[in-house]
Amino acid sequence: MAYVIETENLCKQYKETMAVSGVNMHVQKGDIYGFIGRNGAGKSTTLKMLNGLIYPSAGKIRLFGEERNQYSGRRIGALIENAGLYPHLSAYANMNLKATAMGLHQPDEIIALLSLVKLDFKSRKPVKKFSLGMKQRLGIAMALLGQPDLLILDEPINGLDPEGIREIREIITTLNEQRGMTIIISSHILGELSKVATRYGIIRAGELVEEISADDLDRKCRSYLSLVVDDPKRALVILESQVDIQDYQVIDSHEIWIYDELDSAQVNAWLVSSQVQVSQLYYQKQDLESYFLEKIGGTSNA
Repeated sequence: MAYVIETENLCKQYKETMAVSGVNMHVQKGDIYGFIGRNGAGKSTTLKMLNGLIYPSAGKIRLFGEERNQYSGRRIGALIENAGLYPHLSAYANMNLKATAMGLHQPDEIIALLSLVKLDFKSRKPVKKFSLGMKQRLGIAMALLGQPDLLILDEPINGLDPEGIREIREIITTLNEQRGMTIIISSHILGELSKVATRYGIIRAGELVEEISADDLDRKCRSYLSLVVDDPKRALVILESQVDIQDYQVIDSHEIWIYDELDSAQVNAWLVSSQVQVSQLYYQKQDLESYFLEKIGGTSNA
């Protein structure tokens, strides 16, 4: 499979500090890739390397199926740290200035992008009077100049109020669903990423500890009754006849996970009375936040 982004043992070292260590990232076309980690885990450093703002100390980066080259950057739009806005200029003037620097003369595209992020292209209001949410939306619009295939957003919702977060979320969803754009969005706000991400990369202390799809994550975070028995096939026959269980998974030669809601004491009684030996029976419940916190380390939303 040719990935939009693929890294191989990507590393970045600053003097004695290894900021990113051996990262193997895989971003597929059409992904909204939620890049999750605590502050200081290496998210921004990784994204800067992908965008060509800093060079790796070791490892490889492949973009759109090829090693990074002089043309790769033309297919990437990015908002990392801040948009570099001119505070005394309007939204349109900022957009026009960047478009000119890129060799673009497409006023209709500027108007369309400002409309996408819900900013008035006719307004002469200087950026210095914008709210943080408006600045972030303008930054995204500027990153979209030139119609990139990949959009990289580093902590775009950090510091925003709930309304600002919702607006950014809607923009991301629109770009992905209507334009098929591949998007990487880093954040330490787990609940918000879970509303848009289709896949996740979890980074801890500079190391990518897991990549997982949203569907697989949902399955991992479902509540279930775990049964460890001597004869799973017989156990399932009994439970199917007694309570018509339908949602279950056989994990290995002895363990069954049952997602249907059941009375565990009654289940145990049915199996024992049918001479099925039950060596373990318990409910497992894990929510999304606890799963991420277990992976990234920590006890807070970071």
